[in-house]
Amino acid sequence: MMEDSRQEDDQRLTVIVPAYNEAPTLADTLRSLRAQTVAPAEIVVVDDCSTDGTGAVAESLGVRVLRTPRNTGSKAGAQNFALARVWTGFAMAVDADTTLAPDAVERLLPAFEDPEVAAACGFVLPRRVETLWERGRYVEYMLAFSFFKRVQEHYGKPLISSGCFSMYRMAELRRLGGWSTRTMAEDMDLTWTMYRDGQKVRFLPEAVCYPLEPHDIEFMARQLRRWSHGFVQNVRLHWRSVLRLGYLRSIVAVACWEGLLASLAFLFVLPVLALLVDPLVLLVYVVDAPLLLVPLIAQAIERREISRALLSFPSFFVLRVVNGWFMLGAVWRELVLRRPLLVYEKGH
Repeated sequence: MMEDSRQEDDQRLTVIVPAYNEAPTLADTLRSLRAQTVAPAEIVVVDDCSTDGTGAVAESLGVRVLRTPRNTGSKAGAQNFALARVWTGFAMAVDADTTLAPDAVERLLPAFEDPEVAAACGFVLPRRVETLWERGRYVEYMLAFSFFKRVQEHYGKPLISSGCFSMYRMAELRRLGGWSTRTMAEDMDLTWTMYRDGQKVRFLPEAVCYPLEPHDIEFMARQLRRWSHGFVQNVRLHWRSVLRLGYLRSIVAVACWEGLLASLAFLFVLPVLALLVDPLVLLVYVVDAPLLLVPLIAQAIERREISRALLSFPSFFVLRVVNGWFMLGAVWRELVLRRPLLVYEKGH
């Protein structure tokens, strides 16, 4: 039974913002939520035992603050803490370092006109694009959300409803028990569980959010370690249901191929061939550059960010190699050593 005494409203939205030591970024997030063209019925900040005044920042902006009795250990745990207090028909999860375009909520809502849609997500772009790592992520997101995710949406199976900005039908979220803490990628776990149960997930590129991405290798390493282990954990957890879902099976297979075989080639095979056969082999690292530039430039023209896209493009190849390193490490630890990542490391 819900703890909130208000009658549940099937048409309104509650935004849940999990926050652990997010005082420097939280105010921008809350202001962007307050500025939406379709206002949420309530904004709930879950202060997960922060030590930096996160709760005070939230209170100063007039939103509802829930404090966990002890740190839950993960974003999923903090979000679940708020579920019993949600009285609206929809819930949105937004990270405490993410701002939304003013019409982001309005742009997501049409997805739920279909009663079979359980979740919807939007376009993700880094808020800051300055360092090598932020530039690499900028290109990665531009390619992923302007091309690959649109293809996934066409076939009705977006690989993941992004955890930094997604909306959910509360009836389905409650039925599933909220966000699971059994993997390091709770958003992927929830998305694939919804597919298993026959629910639909939508991607609406016109709904845009802007998270802060890792600005240095230390933060990037934390994030990539969590993401790569989370992906492997979800494949191991959901492989039976994934095999039964045709298109999802295909995109997961492609992701596994890129994460494992392509990573082996980039990190080990190509350098060895360059040393033993011909240094020109290293051109393989950028042989797909012209193909990648086409969707990147197309999206950059639409967003009027051509110079930013071109200047950031070389950073993408650095990030791709680092991505491969962490994916291989996750496969080795999770599947070979049987030493799963169990501690949620906070990063951007």
